[in-house]
Amino acid sequence: MSEANDQEVVLEETEEVEEEPAVHVIQEIEEEPLVAQQVTDAITAYRKVREAGKEISEKEKEQIDKECKVIQEREVIEIDPVHEPKEMLPTGKVKVQIGPPTLTRFEKARIMGARALQLSLGAPPFIPIPKNARTSLDIAMEELEQKAIPITVRRVLPNGDYQNIPVEYFD
Repeated sequence: MSEANDQEVVLEETEEVEEEPAVHVIQEIEEEPLVAQQVTDAITAYRKVREAGKEISEKEKEQIDKECKVIQEREVIEIDPVHEPKEMLPTGKVKVQIGPPTLTRFEKARIMGARALQLSLGAPPFIPIPKNARTSLDIAMEELEQKAIPITVRRVLPNGDYQNIPVEYFD
């Protein structure tokens, strides 16, 4: 037998150690002191603005104190409710509620450009072609002047509310 076979193989036994589950420490951030600090900072800034480095009378100081107390007692709105955009429908005589009652130059340009493209791609015109029309843009302009284009303009307010206005409604 060879020496390599004669050597004794020693296996080290290791102890299995169970890992303890990780403990997550969650610190709750107290928002009340934060809000109170922000209100205090706002009141301090308000006082500085009102006093503006000038001497004020006792009566003015009392007025500022009253205003600061009103500020401090206000309810703090932390979460602004989500506004769902909705369509504004025309009511009564007023058909165009958002923006001017006429098409803006940008809306006119957009409508005429889109309609001229449609005409140049072979769409049928909505009016008889004028004798002085040389391009599809001339036909689109005439269609817009006669309000023959069945296009709706969407005007949107910053809060997401919108109004879909047919071209016929514009002056």
